[in-house]
Amino acid sequence: MLTATGPLVGVRVLDLSRVLAGPTCTQLLGDLGASILKIENPATHGDDTRSWGPPFHLNSDGSASDLSAYFMAANRNKRSVALDMAATEGKALLNRLLGFADILIENFKPGSLAKLGFDYATISSQFPQLIYCSISGYGQTGPNREKPGYDLTAQGFGGIMSLTGEPQGAPMKVGVGVADVMCGMYATSGILAALHHRNQTGEGQYIELSLVDTQVAWLINEGVNFLTTGDVPKRRGNAHPNISPYDTFETKDGYVIIAVGNDEQFRRFCQSLAIPQIAKDSKFRTNPERLRQRDELNAILKQTIINWSSKDLISTLEAAKVPVGPVHRLDEVFASKQVQAREMKISMTETGREVQLIGNPLKFSKTPVNYRLPPPRFGAHTASVREAEDPFAELDTKNSN
Repeated sequence: MLTATGPLVGVRVLDLSRVLAGPTCTQLLGDLGASILKIENPATHGDDTRSWGPPFHLNSDGSASDLSAYFMAANRNKRSVALDMAATEGKALLNRLLGFADILIENFKPGSLAKLGFDYATISSQFPQLIYCSISGYGQTGPNREKPGYDLTAQGFGGIMSLTGEPQGAPMKVGVGVADVMCGMYATSGILAALHHRNQTGEGQYIELSLVDTQVAWLINEGVNFLTTGDVPKRRGNAHPNISPYDTFETKDGYVIIAVGNDEQFRRFCQSLAIPQIAKDSKFRTNPERLRQRDELNAILKQTIINWSSKDLISTLEAAKVPVGPVHRLDEVFASKQVQAREMKISMTETGREVQLIGNPLKFSKTPVNYRLPPPRFGAHTASVREAEDPFAELDTKNSN
């Protein structure tokens, strides 16, 4: 096992979360050097996502393990501890771990941990240094507090589905669980801010956030467009609400992305397509004019671009310094020299077999991230954590590889 090198070396995290938002947060903290103990319920054989497959990582005999691809996506650099928080022995172990922990992250239904005696109000007096982060579907307050939260329902409730999809099509979710992922990212930001505060004051604190709140927060310009005008935004497919042309266009052998950001780029764009008169037309000369005449402009561009191959169009527009790009399938993404150069595809070894994972995008000059522990089998580290004098020390993880 590698020694942790990231900027959070020495930080200890109890991860009581499951599925995606919390695990996304704790995986990032682990990549940054924090020691993570993932507490998993024996009654459910751990995190729900262990069974969310296929695909699964295979055992040496070819059978499916409890490492689904979904689980592996958000659970490296963690050790798995099987612990029943409702049992006397489990409560005692969790209380012991709290004495070593800097951070606790949980995503139980609001009020659930209070029944077990592990809510922030109950434990904060005994562990005042603890930073306690609660993630839920709708938040700890409000009329929807008791409702379960899932990525899909958060995308629907928070409005992003009303903005995603073709104009005449059905509302569409984003292709991955982005409400969960963004909630995990906001949780990470809040935890790091709380760590800074604790370093200055010695005080821990309570952080709570929800899938829906964070989804509303990243409505960004479309949300503020509505708040500014009162006009409800409509689905535009891949088009941009404030820039034109900014869309995907069909070529004779595929699709390309064209993202013209200013009027000078538009002039060079039209010149490259051999339609310079379009850039001179008063209907299209400026971006506000192009937005007003979006449909007419797109009809002209589609008739022209369909005659180009994707490769030729991309090379021509790149030479003219017009923003352009391909629409990759995932095989093309991970085969690209750019993704390889940026080390966004990594390999780790789990019980002698290699697993392929997505790398961390953060590049530090002094304290680089590293990948020490592969996604763990359920309960693989329970015994070593119970027996260790310092349960968060990663050097005693005999079952990690």
